[in-house]
Amino acid sequence: MSAVGTRAFAAGAAAQARPGRGPYRWLALAAAAVALVGFARTYYLKELFGTRALPLALHLHGFVMSAWLLVFIAQTWLIARHRIAWHRRLGVVGAALASLVILMGATVTVLAVEREARTHVVGMFHYLLLINSVTLVLFGAFVGAGLLLRARPALHKRLMLLAALVVLAPAAARVALLFTHAPLAQFAAFYAWIVACVLIDSLRSRRLHPVLGWGALAVIALFQLSDFVAQTPAWMSLVRAMFGG
Repeated sequence: MSAVGTRAFAAGAAAQARPGRGPYRWLALAAAAVALVGFARTYYLKELFGTRALPLALHLHGFVMSAWLLVFIAQTWLIARHRIAWHRRLGVVGAALASLVILMGATVTVLAVEREARTHVVGMFHYLLLINSVTLVLFGAFVGAGLLLRARPALHKRLMLLAALVVLAPAAARVALLFTHAPLAQFAAFYAWIVACVLIDSLRSRRLHPVLGWGALAVIALFQLSDFVAQTPAWMSLVRAMFGG
């Protein structure tokens, strides 16, 4: 970032991040809570629940996802404390971890589809291949846009929040699975998570920010479209042709 960009970022962040103000650090902690509850049985507290052992790829995926989320939380608190220089330094780590999130997310999804294809089973990952791909594309788009617009804090923080919201779609769905296996409930839990964050930001800012409004709308629309397409015979035929299932 140039010297001018650095000063602009610092001035904008300072104007918006007075100690004790702003919901973003609490929304980041809420994101961590969603991840913890959603993956407690299968990852974070799996030893307590006696669930099956995980392959190395899933351990790496879980570690990278957790690390990115921890960096996201740290970034919101650094801004709240006016630690702009540290926020910028840690941003480099966050960008690298975001790349690994995409890489590992794509890897574990493809491996799962290949496993289903080898056993000649059309399972849930034939369906999730499209939805997980959309999740990772949206996550990468929001993170990338957030990094490009890092000198504009009002846009930057909302784009990074959108990235955190969308990448936790599987966790939100798993929270719903604790109560019901109805697919609609899983989508509803994810959408409720998005809408709640949008409402909190809007109430705090006293307006709906266009980035958050349009971003949330795009996420919901693309997820609904993906859910529809992934259930069509054409999609299942394409997956079988790609993976030989």
